[in-house]
Amino acid sequence: MSDFLHSGWALFVAVVTALALLACLVLLAIAAKRRVMSDDNTTGHVWDVDLKEMNNPLPRWWMGLFVITVVFAAVYLAFYPGMGSAPGLLKWTSVGQYEAEQDKARAAMVPVYAKYAAMTAEQLAADDKAMGIGQRLYLNNCSQCHGSDARGARGFPNLDDTDWLGGNDLDYVKKTIVEGRVGVMPPMAAAVGTAEDVKNVANYVLSLSGSAHNDVAAQLGKAKFATCAACHGPEGKGNMALGAPNLTDKVWLHGWGEAAVVKAITQGFNNAMPAQGRLLTPEQVHVLAGYVLSLSKSAKVAAAN
Repeated sequence: MSDFLHSGWALFVAVVTALALLACLVLLAIAAKRRVMSDDNTTGHVWDVDLKEMNNPLPRWWMGLFVITVVFAAVYLAFYPGMGSAPGLLKWTSVGQYEAEQDKARAAMVPVYAKYAAMTAEQLAADDKAMGIGQRLYLNNCSQCHGSDARGARGFPNLDDTDWLGGNDLDYVKKTIVEGRVGVMPPMAAAVGTAEDVKNVANYVLSLSGSAHNDVAAQLGKAKFATCAACHGPEGKGNMALGAPNLTDKVWLHGWGEAAVVKAITQGFNNAMPAQGRLLTPEQVHVLAGYVLSLSKSAKVAAAN
């Protein structure tokens, strides 16, 4: 009944359900009464000269089955939810059953994950079984956004490269999986200046990575880039602590070219990765994080950090 905002709907459903069961019994009682219509036990209706409609009573087995059906429905509604908002004597809910099944499955998997709990990212990457489990966890929980090949898409980071916005160690990846992550770049057009200034800064940003750009515009935009340096650094190499991207490489999360960079400066970004901690156990998160690091061949880097 969660789809209905007024409690009156629960009462309405309960009343309709009770009346439906009662109507079944009344119909059965009416049908069970036999009325003699003629001496030859027919209704008096004749078709095709000699085809007569008989007035025989309902078979007892059919009547018994009908009664059993109604009784079963009444007992079911007493034990399980069905009479509006009444929870039923067993207090059963689909959510409760789902959570119980999840708890049972997690308990059964504890021995499987126990051996991986103390492993480092490098050790997990070297364990074929751990990587097999990590791959299945990734496909079930991460591939919808990052792709089955982990190469992402526009607005969804590529996990197959070595470009990390916020951190590249096991603990950081685990925290990101559990808590999610919000990446925000505020609109900077007003701080940069005119629309022409924004284009100039965009060309300067492109020049930092050696991408195609207008040299004259890039030189004009160099001074205005100071507005962006607070996050991306004076040389545009980013700031991992802030999650600010490195602008000197050729990794473009939201599109490449002057138009894309101008849009980024003008409109900013507000990206969010949803938290997965509610769906995964800490042991699963540990193995999944190791698998994610292995995709970018960053396990050794993570171990060194």
